[in-house]
Amino acid sequence: MKLYDRYILPKLLNCTCGLKPIRYQRQKVVPLAQGDILEVGIGSGLNLPYYETSKVKKIWGLDPSEELHEMAKKVASELDLNVEFLLNGAEEIPLLNDSVDTVLITYTLCSIPQVEEAIQEIKRVIKPEGVMIFCEHGMAPDENTLKWQERINPYWKKIAGGCNVNRNIPYLIESAGFSISQLETMYLPGTPKILGYNYWGSAKCIRT
Repeated sequence: MKLYDRYILPKLLNCTCGLKPIRYQRQKVVPLAQGDILEVGIGSGLNLPYYETSKVKKIWGLDPSEELHEMAKKVASELDLNVEFLLNGAEEIPLLNDSVDTVLITYTLCSIPQVEEAIQEIKRVIKPEGVMIFCEHGMAPDENTLKWQERINPYWKKIAGGCNVNRNIPYLIESAGFSISQLETMYLPGTPKILGYNYWGSAKCIRT
C-alpha cells in the first residue's frame, strides 16, 4: 500500500477530482474566497486556477501528502498567487487562533480521519467574522442510494485515500459549532449516484 499511496493514488486523485462536473463545482465556490485564506486539503492544486486574484491576500495550502504538495507547487508557480504550503493534517493546523478570513474546503471532509477534530481546528483558526466555504460529496438523500453507499464505503475508502462516500456533511459542520448560511445540493451529472451527491455553500462560526 505504501507504493500505491505514493505513486498511484496521487495521480488517481488528481484525475478523478479534476473531472468536468467537479471542475464546474470548483468554479462556483473558489472565487468566493478572499483575504487571508486557508485551503484545507489543497491536494494537487486543482482549486488554484479559480481564485479571484484581486481578492486574495495570501493562501495557506494544507495537505498531509508530500506527493500532492509537489504537484500543487507546480500549479502555483504558474499563477500570480501568494501560496504557502503546510505539510500537515487538518486535525492540527499550524496557524494562530483567529488568523484567517476564509477557510476553503473542497472534496476533503470525506477523507479526513478525525473529521470532528479537524472542523474544531478550522473553528479555532478562522476569524470571528470569517467564513468557511465548502463543496463536498456525501450522504445521499434517497434510501436506495444510501444503502449502496453503506455497502461500498468500507471497500471504497481503502482504494481512494480514506474517502468516505456517506458522510453527512451539513451535520458535521453544524455539530462543530458552525451555522450554515447558504446550502445547495444536487447529484452531479455524469457521476455515479453513490459518489455524486454534492453539498456546497458557506458557514459562519458560532462564538459563545
